[in-house]
Amino acid sequence: MTFNIPGPPPRSSRLWRIEDEPVQLPQDPDGPLALLRLSSDIAWEHKLRIATTFAAGVLVAGLYAHSLPRIYDATATILLEPGPLSLSGPDAVARRDLDLNRADSELQIIRSERLLSTIFNSLNLQSVPELAPQPPGQLSSIVNFATSVLGSFSGSETVADPGKMDRAAPDAIERGESAEKRAAFSGFTHRLDARRVGSSYVIEIEYRSSDPALPARVANAAVSGYLLQSVSSKYQMAKVSPEALQGRIDSLAMQVETASKAMQNGTLPNGPTPDADARIIGAALPPLAPSSPRTTLITALGGLLGLVGGLLTIGFGIAFDRKVRSAKTLIAETQVPCLATVPAPSGLKDIPWRSLNRKSFRYANAIRDLRTAIDIACAARRREGNMVIALAGTRPGRGVSELGLSLAQMIQRGGRHVTLFHSGNSALDHRTTPKVEDKSTAPLSLADAAARNIQTQKVEFRNLDGLDTMRIPSDDRRANLFADFRSPAVVRIIEDARMKGDVVLDLPNLHGSLDALALAYHADVTLVVATAGRSRVDEVKDAVQNMRRAGVMTVATVLNLAKA
Repeated sequence: MTFNIPGPPPRSSRLWRIEDEPVQLPQDPDGPLALLRLSSDIAWEHKLRIATTFAAGVLVAGLYAHSLPRIYDATATILLEPGPLSLSGPDAVARRDLDLNRADSELQIIRSERLLSTIFNSLNLQSVPELAPQPPGQLSSIVNFATSVLGSFSGSETVADPGKMDRAAPDAIERGESAEKRAAFSGFTHRLDARRVGSSYVIEIEYRSSDPALPARVANAAVSGYLLQSVSSKYQMAKVSPEALQGRIDSLAMQVETASKAMQNGTLPNGPTPDADARIIGAALPPLAPSSPRTTLITALGGLLGLVGGLLTIGFGIAFDRKVRSAKTLIAETQVPCLATVPAPSGLKDIPWRSLNRKSFRYANAIRDLRTAIDIACAARRREGNMVIALAGTRPGRGVSELGLSLAQMIQRGGRHVTLFHSGNSALDHRTTPKVEDKSTAPLSLADAAARNIQTQKVEFRNLDGLDTMRIPSDDRRANLFADFRSPAVVRIIEDARMKGDVVLDLPNLHGSLDALALAYHADVTLVVATAGRSRVDEVKDAVQNMRRAGVMTVATVLNLAKA
């Protein structure tokens, strides 16, 4: 939250001030290379999410592809016999157009219901399971059940006459059989496809089925049925023609019989059919492998969709996420330096003197870098003597107290005396404050000293492994209410602690309280602690602005609990 509070007159100091020397951010070059570099950095930062979405897409698509039924297809090819093109000139063009129109007409004959029904009945395809009516799906069952329940409540059900039901039973059975047959025939026509190859006289007849042996039978039967229909018409014309010769009739009859047997058996005629209007140029063979689904293609598309989905989620997350994720974001948004990036302590409660494991060493090394960065940023003040370092978090429970304790211990390990004023961390209270029955005999806090204007000689610090510690807030709500942390009593306490060594102020959180601003006034450098992934950019920016309005001399930021 933002507090519009006028600050006191600026104090003269040789310290480097943020408002006097704003941070100059390096300017990245524009262009495709900069965009590619930025994209690769973002992708590498979120590589786990991208890999997860890609793997999930591949897994889901692979499972879906393997759950689909295997479809086999077979194709038979015939060549229509065009008329002779011995003519020339306009007559030849007209004859060629006539032949092309005839090709389209023959294609429609192959697709006609009469020819398809003949093939359907000859092969007895009504008994094929995949062409039988499928049971209703779960949604249809729910809808039918709801309809029946509503009908029962509305009283629309009527009791039929048993005699009429018996008389109507055969008709119903017949209608049911015909409905099943029509449904099977409809499925058969949807699976059979006849198409013309470009503008040629070649026609392909394809059939798809989940049975590997059925597509070739149906495609060959369709070719034989077409040849049968073509030869049968000529046979009938030859029989009624007065000039017909018996040899011609016998030849056509043999071709008709051959084509008819081939259609019933689902094969091609085993004899020549010279009087047919088409010539077989390719028989349908049983497929060796399913033509669909294309498992590899579906899996690859699933992986691609997963990858794109992961990138989109990252893009939307970056666009709408206002949480602090990196030190670069802190510098760009607040325009103040980020002195250190501190990882999670990994269970480390103290900075030990000797043994450190890998995770603890990384944390301790980050605290050491923070101490060094503070000394460098405030080199002039360090040469003059001891320093007062304040740490403030934007909201409660963001690990600021643990960071302040670790910083104080690191400074102490460097051979300096340190006084730590902490904001009431429960674990730290347990270690520094003894249990007492009477609260009146409890050790005084800084708020008690400010509210009662207690002299410095009566202030008692608690020792924690060589650190002098004092709690900032009091257990007495009235003391917290009336405490003025800019009072002379607080100034004397902090200055006396400065005379002994460095002072670390673990300030109360900035959310809804001005105590942190009042105490930060006494500090030589104030660190606004942002928690990676939890603190919002607006909160940190408001905290920095409020520190400046309060007259704080030097402000910097620290990124805490950052991921490795």
